[in-house]
Amino acid sequence: MNHFLLQAFIYLLAAVITVPLAKRFGLGSVLGYLLAGVVIGPPLLGIVEADAVKHFAEFGVVMMLFLIGLELRPELLWRLRGPVFGLGGFQVLFTAASVAALSLLFHVSWQSAVAIGLILAMSSTAIVLQSLAEKGLLKTRGGEACFSVLLMQDLAVIPILAILPLLANHAPSTHDVTHNALGNLPKAVQALITIGSVALIVLAGRYVVRPAFHVLAQAKLREMFTAGSLLIVIGIACLMELVGLSAALGAFVGGVVLADSEYRHELEADIEPFKGLLLGLFFIAVGAGIDFSVIRAQPALVLGLVAGLVLVKLVILFILSRIAKVETKEGLLFAFALAQGGEFCFVLLDMASGQSVLDTHQTRVLTAVVALSMAVTPLLFLVYERLVAPRFKQIKPERAADEIDEKENPVILIGYGRFGHIVGRFIRSQGYGVTVLDSDADQVELVAKFGSKTFYGDATRPELLAAAGAANAKLLVLALADEEGSLKIVEHAKRTYPHLRILARAYGRQHADVLHRAGVEDVFRDTLGSALDMGANALRTLGFRGHSAHRASLIFKKHENEALKKLALREDDKDLDGYISAVRKHMHNLEQALQLDRGTHATIGDTAWMRPGQVPLDAGDDR
Repeated sequence: MNHFLLQAFIYLLAAVITVPLAKRFGLGSVLGYLLAGVVIGPPLLGIVEADAVKHFAEFGVVMMLFLIGLELRPELLWRLRGPVFGLGGFQVLFTAASVAALSLLFHVSWQSAVAIGLILAMSSTAIVLQSLAEKGLLKTRGGEACFSVLLMQDLAVIPILAILPLLANHAPSTHDVTHNALGNLPKAVQALITIGSVALIVLAGRYVVRPAFHVLAQAKLREMFTAGSLLIVIGIACLMELVGLSAALGAFVGGVVLADSEYRHELEADIEPFKGLLLGLFFIAVGAGIDFSVIRAQPALVLGLVAGLVLVKLVILFILSRIAKVETKEGLLFAFALAQGGEFCFVLLDMASGQSVLDTHQTRVLTAVVALSMAVTPLLFLVYERLVAPRFKQIKPERAADEIDEKENPVILIGYGRFGHIVGRFIRSQGYGVTVLDSDADQVELVAKFGSKTFYGDATRPELLAAAGAANAKLLVLALADEEGSLKIVEHAKRTYPHLRILARAYGRQHADVLHRAGVEDVFRDTLGSALDMGANALRTLGFRGHSAHRASLIFKKHENEALKKLALREDDKDLDGYISAVRKHMHNLEQALQLDRGTHATIGDTAWMRPGQVPLDAGDDR
């Protein structure tokens, strides 16, 4: 059997089994991939060769950074310059200095201590961003701080790669180092060629890649566009490695250059599947590459170093979050998310070993420490979600209801959210006074800034309706999405203020049923009107005259509301077959009514049916 195919089959089988199990137990996909690598790698079954695929798998990190670059338009990158170079820069410096100082306690040379500090200052871009995205935390304040620091760490790889050779304890032997193409050139020439390579990526992205994609797009062959996308990423990676830089950093620069390209979304769609698969392969390779012989030989040392690394990073990151004035909960998310080593650590450790900055034993121990710290990251997220975050839920002291000084208004409006504020503004615009009540203190404070007077209080409490002047009002408008709350208010108002006309918003069909059963005649489903507006516009686009589309929407709404009321008042709720039959009969009757009206209604005076100021789609046929 083909050895490569067998290896691929084993990797995919392990991922398909372990990742869903890990996610089922809330551990995240990254830990699932790492566990898969441990199971099929040398630590347990030993049926795969981690080194054989590791370099191939690392290309997943390259693709991920290319996609991150695509999301960072130059103006956005400029806007983030403060957190990136401020918070991110201090994180790298403080963590490197702290880890280096602690390393000296283990009697290593100062050169090795500096190298260890710089290497362990890195965190895992792949694990952190993927975990934050999976948990919906990427757009939070803590998630944005994580992104800024990770971006700075990726940028910091360049100077770290330049510093490591300067820390060599002795000149490395020829078999210890993998030279790049510029290795025999003077340092100044190397620097110029490196800068020129980055400039070449920028210029090629603007003046070569875009025209090339335009040609590929005209060919209308999706596979060619995919091939072109992969060609860009692979070409950038090769160029960066040729000049001794990080392929991932080059891919990131290329992504940033193409971020404002009209083909950005196509690039993302084409590369995303490859990125996801190769990242999974990378994590499996990391899990399979963990040297458990080192852990078995010195368990206390390795586990102690893992705990120490995580603890040191937690403390430094949390302190930096406080300096940056990030609120406590988000600052802890920031600290827990970044308290591990990163995928670049493996690359930097390999280079440090090749340059004789670190000996073989130190490299093996630190590789195990980084891998284990990455493995515990999903567990740190779990600790944050289940133990830390719940303690910081905003528990505000109960606020007393506002004193209502408007008791003569004819309208009482309860609920001033996305639905209620439109109703309230419209009624007020016609000169009627509206007393507005809302139980969301934040919403009350927000609308007050825009000049809308709203009173805070829980309208399900009978005394609040009385204080709002329900005895003298004419109309009660319920704009709540809360089914239980609106039902309580309806029952109390019907019993205590029978003169009040109630107009109630229904969040959905079931909510409308409940309100009809409670005796509310005027129920308004909050999606029905906008849906019919869109439907009428669609009919006009398809050739209907404006007045015909408008009339059809009115007929549809009338029949829909009447049918909903009749269905809500059915006596036998458990007769599902009867309910389905009634709904189907209603749909048939509605279609017949619309067809009959369309065949008999006159088609004159079209513009009289249109909204003021609305321009017909085609003035020639008055549609």
